[in-house]
Amino acid sequence: MLAQLIGPVAGLLDKFIPDKDQAAALAHEIATMSEKHANELAKGQLEVNKAEAQSGSLFIGGWRPFVGWVCGIGLAYNVILSQFLAIWFEVPTVDPSLLTPVLMGMLGMGAMRSYEKKNGVAKEKK
Repeated sequence: MLAQLIGPVAGLLDKFIPDKDQAAALAHEIATMSEKHANELAKGQLEVNKAEAQSGSLFIGGWRPFVGWVCGIGLAYNVILSQFLAIWFEVPTVDPSLLTPVLMGMLGMGAMRSYEKKNGVAKEKK
């Protein structure tokens, strides 16, 4: 939605600012404003994640491992164990549409990360 607003705003800058270089600089600033805001939010979340990970309390730092194990066990059951047990028994399956988005988000396999990697926005650390 923001990208749709940037074009018209950049077009209006030419009408109000006679200096082409200054208008281009302002248009660039407007275009990168949402990315800067998203980066600041991500940095803040990273600080929260660090504080949670350093906490010795199971109720503060243990929720991520718990959710990861629940999702991992649920997917392993659904993909491997239930298929194997179905040979002899009628077993219920877990709806993977409930577990997969949570697990993929925790593993960083969301669409935005893939988009960033594809466009070279986030460089890999070696």
